[in-house]
Amino acid sequence: MTPSPDSRPSLDAVIFGLCSEAPAGRTICPTDAAKAYAESRGEDELGWRSHLTEVRRAAVRLANQGRLVITRKGKAVDPNDFRGVYRLGAPSSE
Repeated sequence: MTPSPDSRPSLDAVIFGLCSEAPAGRTICPTDAAKAYAESRGEDELGWRSHLTEVRRAAVRLANQGRLVITRKGKAVDPNDFRGVYRLGAPSSE
């Protein structure tokens, strides 16, 4: 059974939920966000792949707002200028 559109969490909510569940100082994989988002929408097991671009766009937007940090090789990157494998995390409270 597919969840009703009203009960589906937004992509932002999925990303924030996963980041908040991660241990302090830890990051999440964008693939995990895409998989969780697809699952929340009742999509099949490979449906997550179509959401990877959406996750990246959301991550860039949220990072530009200061609500998320995009990291590469353990270091924060410029959300408007990064390539390759990246991870997502909550901003540090420092």
